Amino acid sequence: MPAKKKYLTKSPWLRTSKILAGSIGGYTVMFSLHLLLCKVIPRQDVIVTSFFTGYILWAILLLWAFLAQNVWKVWATYLGLTLLFSLPYLIA
Repeated sequence: MPAKKKYLTKSPWLRTSKILAGSIGGYTVMFSLHLLLCKVIPRQDVIVTSFFTGYILWAILLLWAFLAQNVWKVWATYLGLTLLFSLPYLIA
């Protein structure tokens, strides 16, 4: 059963931005979170658990980018979280 046309994204730029926000933005948030965890928890434990938590977190962030109404809020959130999680590395 096809989707209703009124719920589909009309602009190809908006669709491309959602795809990029979900894939690239979600990956940067996931990666920076695990870098932050390496500062807090021993590195060996983070590396072992990041194989599972990384994929799950990235998939959730990817899905959220497509479910959100405003893609600019998604980009702002991902950029803010990436900077927040990377702050210990940016300061040092």
